[in-house]
Amino acid sequence: MTKQNKPTTASQQITQRKQDHIDAILKDTQIERNQSGFDDIRLMHRGLPQCDLKQIKTATHFLNKEISFPFLIASMTGGAAQNLGNINRHLAEAAEACQVPMAVGSQRAMILDQAAQPTFALRQYAPTAPLIANLGAVQLNYGFGLDEAKRAVETLEADALYLHLNPLQEVIQPEGDTNFSGLADKIHQLSQQIDVPIILKEVGAGLSPQDIELGLQAGIQYFDVAGRGGTSWSRIEAHRADNPLGFAFQDWGLTTIEALRMSHPYQSNAFFIASGGIRNGIDMIKAVIMGGRLCGVAAPLLVPALNSTENVIQCIEQFKREFTTAQFLLGAQCMDDLYLNNALIMPKH
Repeated sequence: MTKQNKPTTASQQITQRKQDHIDAILKDTQIERNQSGFDDIRLMHRGLPQCDLKQIKTATHFLNKEISFPFLIASMTGGAAQNLGNINRHLAEAAEACQVPMAVGSQRAMILDQAAQPTFALRQYAPTAPLIANLGAVQLNYGFGLDEAKRAVETLEADALYLHLNPLQEVIQPEGDTNFSGLADKIHQLSQQIDVPIILKEVGAGLSPQDIELGLQAGIQYFDVAGRGGTSWSRIEAHRADNPLGFAFQDWGLTTIEALRMSHPYQSNAFFIASGGIRNGIDMIKAVIMGGRLCGVAAPLLVPALNSTENVIQCIEQFKREFTTAQFLLGAQCMDDLYLNNALIMPKH
């Protein structure tokens, strides 16, 4: 983007940033890192699974609602542009059709620009599916508070609120907000004031045990570990900022598998979502076995969402077929037979 045609207002800049993100993902194949760690885990195939494929139960519960299988349409986009609105509508309609939850991209865009708000008014397209609103946690240090959080939740008619943690992305962004000091206290304050659960989410570098402990102390019970190895937001922002730092840090952080493994001491006190590099139903099975009660997927849905609701549905149904097949081949009748069941993982020699 040349200097003379750069957006001039903060709201225009945010919408353009969303467009830049999508363009980068579509153009640079190296943004997909293929280093999530799932391929390092081998599962214990059962030649005598002792179950009927037709009787396999994949349903589970999230935010007091039953969902068809542990799949989450993870945060992608939203902003004052028709294509961004179309993406969210296609995703929301697919979430309803497949009975899976959906999280939206950062709603800071609609806080700063009223024109972006309709792209987040999605309950009309997903009347029963769990929906998750989304704001950057760091914005609590830049003037956002309860009013903005309530507006995000009310616009989406959301069942929960993501507070995303993205220090690496903010460092690389030319317009990044990097004051993360004292943030845990502000998260705690907001968690006491808002009437939906808050989910703490990284955006591709993983949550450490220290992060989880701070979250638990702040009253948070839901965490999305969002590890590295899938989409590199550092590399995406490197394109936007022409900043070599983004390439240097493109593989920084904990993989999803590493973050899940480190979450084990906290599993009895919290609900963990696995995201970051989940690219098929077999990855999902591995994530559930490692402690993820839900599996967030974004990148594989982007191109389908640019096209149509039906394309998104087809993609989700493929994930479900893969997940169900893997569950059958492990001899696991239901979700409880998978969750934290180390016996399903081949020992390393």
